[in-house]
Amino acid sequence: MRTRIAVFVSGGGTNLQALIDAEKKGQIPDGELALVLSSRADAYALKRAEAAGIPTAVVSRKEARDAADFEEKILSSLSAHGIEMIVLAGFMSILSGDFTARFKDRILNVHPSLIPSFCGAGFYGLRVHDAALAYGVKVTGATVHYVNEIPDGGQILLQKAVDILAGDTPEILQKRVMEQAEWILLPKATAMVAKRIRDEKTEK
Repeated sequence: MRTRIAVFVSGGGTNLQALIDAEKKGQIPDGELALVLSSRADAYALKRAEAAGIPTAVVSRKEARDAADFEEKILSSLSAHGIEMIVLAGFMSILSGDFTARFKDRILNVHPSLIPSFCGAGFYGLRVHDAALAYGVKVTGATVHYVNEIPDGGQILLQKAVDILAGDTPEILQKRVMEQAEWILLPKATAMVAKRIRDEKTEK
């Protein structure tokens, strides 16, 4: 049985698309994209999931009574789909320590910098690239790491460097980091962890 994976999204879903494409090419042989869960009903990522025939769910933070209710609704959806592993692909809500502990070493996130640079609370999206350019670093990149109770604080799995070029804007840099690092690393790390989980099940 392949590892059942949920991808959490909040926006356009470009990293989700990279995972969908990788799965189609047989690059995630031990994993199956079994659910795309969005924190926003209008996220374009949901359309990508539907086009690929992947079940979807929407759990809105605004419609939940509080953070605990929000996470309970997420857990209920994961349980209904038999999810064993989670990939955060532009998910804009911080998950609690209680939640991440339930999926220890089973939640992945891709961050658009070389951690420990430009990471942690408040560093997301274009803010990361803006900070890298403002600081004047010559190399940035992306990191895939396990998720724990500390934002961007979990064990690093894969990193890839990307050069910063003269004339880069945050938007240009964001696109290059996605194309040269994020879309390569995320499917690779997903395949690695899906295999580990499948192997653990087989050993039992």
